[in-house]
Amino acid sequence: MGYSRKRTSKDGQVRYTAYYWDMKGLEKSAGTFSNKKAANKAWQEAEAKVAEGRLGDPRRGRQKFERYVLETWLPNHEIEATTRQSYTYVINRHLIPEFGEMRMIDILPEHVRAWVATMKSKGVSPATIKYAKVLLSAIFTTALNDQVTYVHPCRGVRTPTVPQKPRTIITPEQFDTLYQELPDVESQLLVEMGIETGLRWGELTELRVKDLAIRSRILTVSRAVVEVNRKFHPEGGRFLVKEYPKDKEFRRFKLSAQITAKVENHIATENLRANDLLFVWRQESGAKPKLRLAPDPSKLGLTEPNANGRRYHHGTLSAYTAGKCRCEHCRTAFAIYRAGRRSAGRDNPRTPRTRDTDGHISADWFRRQVWKPALEKADLGVNVRIHDLRHAHASWLLAGGADLQVVKERLGHASIATTEKYLHTLDTADETALDAFSKIRNRSAR
Repeated sequence: MGYSRKRTSKDGQVRYTAYYWDMKGLEKSAGTFSNKKAANKAWQEAEAKVAEGRLGDPRRGRQKFERYVLETWLPNHEIEATTRQSYTYVINRHLIPEFGEMRMIDILPEHVRAWVATMKSKGVSPATIKYAKVLLSAIFTTALNDQVTYVHPCRGVRTPTVPQKPRTIITPEQFDTLYQELPDVESQLLVEMGIETGLRWGELTELRVKDLAIRSRILTVSRAVVEVNRKFHPEGGRFLVKEYPKDKEFRRFKLSAQITAKVENHIATENLRANDLLFVWRQESGAKPKLRLAPDPSKLGLTEPNANGRRYHHGTLSAYTAGKCRCEHCRTAFAIYRAGRRSAGRDNPRTPRTRDTDGHISADWFRRQVWKPALEKADLGVNVRIHDLRHAHASWLLAGGADLQVVKERLGHASIATTEKYLHTLDTADETALDAFSKIRNRSAR
């Protein structure tokens, strides 16, 4: 138990110092005060804070949810940098606003159910609600194990059903069409390498020359790179290389002769060394600005009335500035106006942004600048993500008769049940069954 000690300074002034014992049994000072009452209050508050961290003390449950999560749970949880980033966003966006001011012991299942219902009424997607609830459950599982609380408020609480969408599997014909629309040889090699290996983006863009044995055509996957916000990077960077892939285990598999030859030629052309990245992001140089055509205001109609009831022709500066219209035509008119001022030297040109990278290719940059434009030109009729190349790799292998266990090992799946999901995913997979059905169905017509 803490105490206060009377002290007399050189000038005869009486002061009181508050003392308490920390978790390690060391005597600590909680400050010096002008009266004994204030000193007693200080050591009592200090002891209460110590009690919040002492196992088995019921006062630990009186701390607020926000304090426990941000000061105890999140900092001391051993998780990946990308997971920490995701958790932090969800905690600040969905958990703190609802439970932040509540004491840990006061949060009950009824509060969690009400929170789920509120999230659903606000239009939050079922997948986000499920993810946030799983995170909340993990927090209270730790709190329960550490005896901060004695009730797990997430148990028995259900979330909206998350519909399972069918995988989009690109066919070989669709891939060839998309491949031809890629802007350069290097991006074509990157995409072809992706579908030939089934690697995840972080594994693919971290491949180095030393990872491929040219003669044996054996590729070793031993690392992955992730892109995170600076504040979640140990050294304040953007790209974090992990010395293990997602499945936590190295894997080795053989490449085809044709893709190996292309990679070998790429290494020789770029004069790459053993530790160099196979695929490197290159700063755009001399990029031409997009050509903008001035809209014809006489053919575009009028904007909605502004606060003063005034309406303006679309595609004019007045519509953008006074009418507050942000349609494509009004934004184009304003962009042309600003470009004219900059070219005439009347406005200081904005400093071009440079991408913060250590050579690794940003998934977001590749998606926006390379993948989506090529996808639009190919006009496949389906939306294909970069990650869908991995799905296509598995589906093509299984459709071609590859052994299920071999495909599992190539993809690095922890369970063969995951690999089995790729069976019969191509559009042509049911043709055998349909032929069999038609054979019986049409027997009477013979």
